[in-house]
Amino acid sequence: MVSTISATPESSRHPASGRQESSRQYLADPTTASPNQRLLPLSADVNDDDHLTVGGCDVVALVETFGSPLYILDEHTLRTACRQYKESFARHYPDESLIVYASKAWSCLAVCAIATQEGIAIDVVSGGELQTAIEAGAQPENLYFHGNNKSLDELTLGLAAGAHIVVDNWHELKSLDQLAQQTGKAATLLLRLTPGIECHTHEYIRTGHIDSKFGFDPDQLEEVFAFIAERKASLRCVGLHAHIGSQIFELQPHHDLADVMAGWFQTANRYGLPIEQLDIGGGLGIRYTESDDPPSIDQWAKTVCESVVTACQARDLPLPKLLCEPGRSLIGSACVTAYTVGGQKTVPGIRNYVAVDGGMSDNPRPITYQSVYRILAASQMSAPLSETVTVAGKHCESGDVVIESASLPPLTAGEVLVVPATGAYNYSMASNYNRVPRPAAVLVNQGEAALILRRETYADLVRQDCLPESLQPAR
Repeated sequence: MVSTISATPESSRHPASGRQESSRQYLADPTTASPNQRLLPLSADVNDDDHLTVGGCDVVALVETFGSPLYILDEHTLRTACRQYKESFARHYPDESLIVYASKAWSCLAVCAIATQEGIAIDVVSGGELQTAIEAGAQPENLYFHGNNKSLDELTLGLAAGAHIVVDNWHELKSLDQLAQQTGKAATLLLRLTPGIECHTHEYIRTGHIDSKFGFDPDQLEEVFAFIAERKASLRCVGLHAHIGSQIFELQPHHDLADVMAGWFQTANRYGLPIEQLDIGGGLGIRYTESDDPPSIDQWAKTVCESVVTACQARDLPLPKLLCEPGRSLIGSACVTAYTVGGQKTVPGIRNYVAVDGGMSDNPRPITYQSVYRILAASQMSAPLSETVTVAGKHCESGDVVIESASLPPLTAGEVLVVPATGAYNYSMASNYNRVPRPAAVLVNQGEAALILRRETYADLVRQDCLPESLQPAR
């Protein structure tokens, strides 16, 4: 469940001594090994200049070199999460399994290449994400193409690439059947079904309940299976898929999902469909604030694996290949966003504002989902958090607030602030609102930083604009 508790001066005080804590309090607990349970990347530390470091790189120096806002992605944390998922499923599931990265969380060449190198498949939801995954080296058998309204062009691309098409509705199923017949190439597909399971998350990120735009209604199940069974030359249904939501801390819904999906699996067998895969989606949450307490990757994997085994054994079904699709819990905690402080404003008796050089265009989650984050003084990590301020973005929008009631030390213009846990749905949902160029991103590891996304320029912003002859300025 997404926390809605903001930092306060009281919550920043040490419970025993009453002294004010510093930004060091947000450093990762070395006893917590699961990346999704950390506020900061695994490599986060403080150097002799009292600056935050990530991946062995001084964050203040990174801003001096690459500018801000700046996404800073820790390669070690991302690779660790990939490996923990693979190792946990291998440990808890007695048959074959596959981890599939939900690349909508952050789709770019470097991220998809790291996942591919780690043996992680890629889940895409558009032609653009599909192209990115292919160029990053993902193999056809490791591509899963989702989406509730794929165009004919996108279905054609997916079919040509040899991807698994995750079919969402009747229109898509019939279109895919026609395309397969026209090309003479059978489509390999999974069916997405709505399980009717509710989770306590924001309504926009709940996808498993019956009133959802995603997936076939369970009441259509047998009709869909019969349709596919009659078209085995063009439609090869190898799996079933369901997803119950995002940023989930509860484990019980995943247990319930396994039981529902095993029932679907049993029904598919009656129609002679070659079901080999069960894809239980993703949804494991991450820690955005101290009050967030998500299960570890291993706890989540253990629940999912044991629940699928139990559900299949109860129905005397063979164990399928088990797939899961983590996105946020793979990459969310691996990235921080650095900002530079600008102007400040005091509204007497009401609020103190600190403005930064980014905001809703590089992180739309607070204004979209009312998401809550923490913020650190990266250039003075040991300074007491003696001020309570609202960190505001630079955009012409009253709701462009990064964090309300943030606990920070006194700040001056030019200092660097850092928001942790910004790897998921920050760059991927970034915009050019107010024609603000999107930030750069760097990959850091063992003291080295490599640019993985160039900062947009003003020339980039007008590149696609067309000015009719009648509107050309006088020369």
